[in-house]
This record gives sequence, C-alpha cells and structure tokens, in this order.
Amino acid sequence: MLNFEQELEKFQPSMDIEKVEDVVYNNNLTDVTDIVKELIQDVKGTL
Repeated sequence: MLNFEQELEKFQPSMDIEKVEDVVYNNNLTDVTDIVKELIQDVKGTL
C-alpha cells in the first residue's frame, strides 16, 4: 500500500518545468488563452 505522506516528502519538481515557466512569464509570450481572448474580441467587433 502506498504511503502518500511519504511519497509527497520525496517529491521534487522537474527543473524543465520551472525553466519553461520562467521563459513564458519573463518574456510575455502569447498562450492559447490570449489567442482565444483576441478571437472573441474580433468576433464581437464584427457583430
């Protein structure tokens, strides 16, 4: 049986994920949410 408390203590986040987060947040990159918001604004503007 798994001991979840023990497993959580051993958990270490992936360094690759942290690097990607830094790149995305520090360089103001467009993500899917930004694209969808822009598309919705364009559609509302044409109605």
